[in-house]
Amino acid sequence: MDVYEKLTVLTDAAKYDAACTSSGGNRVSKKGYIGNTSTSVAGCCHTFSADGRCVSLLKVLLTNRCVYDCKYCVNRRSNETKRAAFTPEELADLTIQFYRRNYIEGLFLSSGVYRSPDYTTELMIRTLRLLRETYRFNGYIHAKAIPGTSPELVEQLGFLADRLSVNIELPSEAGLKTLAPDKTKQAILAPMGQICTRGQQSREELVKYRHAPKFAPAGQSTQLIVGATADTDFHILRLTQGLYDRYKLKRVFYSAYVPVVEHALLPSKDTKPPLLREHRLYQADWLLRFYGFRAEELLDEQNPDFNPQVDPKCSWALSHLDFFPVEVNTADYETLLRIPGVGVTSAKRILVSRRTHRLRMEDLRRLGVVMKRAQYFLTASGKMAEGLRFTPDSLLRSLIAAERPLLPQQEAVQLSLFDPV
Repeated sequence: MDVYEKLTVLTDAAKYDAACTSSGGNRVSKKGYIGNTSTSVAGCCHTFSADGRCVSLLKVLLTNRCVYDCKYCVNRRSNETKRAAFTPEELADLTIQFYRRNYIEGLFLSSGVYRSPDYTTELMIRTLRLLRETYRFNGYIHAKAIPGTSPELVEQLGFLADRLSVNIELPSEAGLKTLAPDKTKQAILAPMGQICTRGQQSREELVKYRHAPKFAPAGQSTQLIVGATADTDFHILRLTQGLYDRYKLKRVFYSAYVPVVEHALLPSKDTKPPLLREHRLYQADWLLRFYGFRAEELLDEQNPDFNPQVDPKCSWALSHLDFFPVEVNTADYETLLRIPGVGVTSAKRILVSRRTHRLRMEDLRRLGVVMKRAQYFLTASGKMAEGLRFTPDSLLRSLIAAERPLLPQQEAVQLSLFDPV
């Protein structure tokens, strides 16, 4: 099998991994090296696919051969699929050739577990060392730390990569035992803890020694599969909260389960991926990271799943109508962030603008407030939007109507004069 055939197989096998953004990386130009991570302010977040699309991040597996038999994975050992593997020399050369042709800015490297976690990680380390030391590549590299890998190898990987990630995949230990019996909770969380601790030590060393080596300077991330098991949104969000608190993750990614293999323990192949549920979890994740919400505020045991018709912030507001309306001329920053339709940027603009004059309702739209949601939850100079009257039921209907253009629409059908009304 030639390198192009391997690329076709292994980029296709990598497409189900969502955790590939590079926000936070800032490897500046260095004399004698090629590449940097500062050319894209928002970070590399695309891939080079086998269909020939020119993109900015080569997202590929070292190999799709795997000794594990995770029921949900297309690369599991019992699945009949075409197998391939790069040598470290092939992948390093391919990456640098793509960079020189301006196809990519960096590399996202993952792998199936070939022989063992340690053996696979050694191959990944050889690949990255060739890039960094032989080709003197200074661009962005995101590498997957495989659960069960020795701490010494994880440390070597972290000094070669900008970001590391350890995929949890399934949100519960019961799900792991059922669908991924070769993995354990401890094997996944141990490298997460090591990456967190070693990253903190590296930052402290950089304060003392300017040229100290950097360990995974862009931090770590993980991915959760949504819809493969019966785990509720509350369970997933509470796990996310714990990961941010304990391991200081930069991002938790959510991947709607795509039925690519047939198994009695998984949704059938006819099941559509829960894309709207994935979207709601991303919205809730944003509330955790930037709006000061906690998982327990958004959901609980009595209401374990998000209402798919409204976004999580509106859903929280509907359950806490006693908190509203909020007066925008006196509310503090944290309170403003709780208003549906008010984001981080518009909240800061409100704080700046009200220093010079009292805000009126017509001022808010110019400051970036989404009034079709916010008008029900705030006052400006003691007044709500003119002529606004609503009940809790009509408020819910109005918020659903405001959200409807973003929701999946039913397929259009030709009307008939004889259709029942």
